[in-house]
Amino acid sequence: MSEAEMERRMDELDRLLNDPETRMDAERVWAILAEISRTAVPAPRG
Repeated sequence: MSEAEMERRMDELDRLLNDPETRMDAERVWAILAEISRTAVPAPRG
C-alpha cells in the first residue's frame, strides 16, 4: 500500500469513527484495520 493509499484509509477510518454525520459501519472499520495491518511492517524481534 502506498503512502497516499494509507493516508486515504486513515482519513476514511477517522471519518467513520469521529464524524457525527457519518453512519458508523463497524464492518468497514474492521476491513480498513485489517487492510492497514497487512501492510504494516512488523517490528524486529531481538
